[in-house]
Amino acid sequence: QVRLVESGGGLVQAGGSLRLSCAASGRIFSINVMGWYRQAPGKQRELVATITSGFLTNYGDSVKGRFTISRDNAKNTVYLQMNSLKPNDTAVYYCNADVVNTDFSDSHYWGQGTQVTVSS
Repeated sequence: QVRLVESGGGLVQAGGSLRLSCAASGRIFSINVMGWYRQAPGKQRELVATITSGFLTNYGDSVKGRFTISRDNAKNTVYLQMNSLKPNDTAVYYCNADVVNTDFSDSHYWGQGTQVTVSS
């Protein structure tokens, strides 16, 4: 099994910054795509950003130019630097990963989520 553990959420004022981290551990051979999604109350989960093992990135339209995703392949960790935060960025942020397990099977995992609250 693989576990994803997120950290770095919290309360911040509008215009501020936060950095989220997500570390994967367990029976990992390699990780292909890692990413962040978010879900606000009453809304569907939406893409924030993804990054491949080769560091190709993709962003949701609402965060382009403000958020930056990065990863450390040696640590199986993905980061999300969030700048110029807005109240409508308030949501639970979830990490996910497409993992090649040590038995060479493919699995998709989610973290437990971390709350980000932006006050106006």
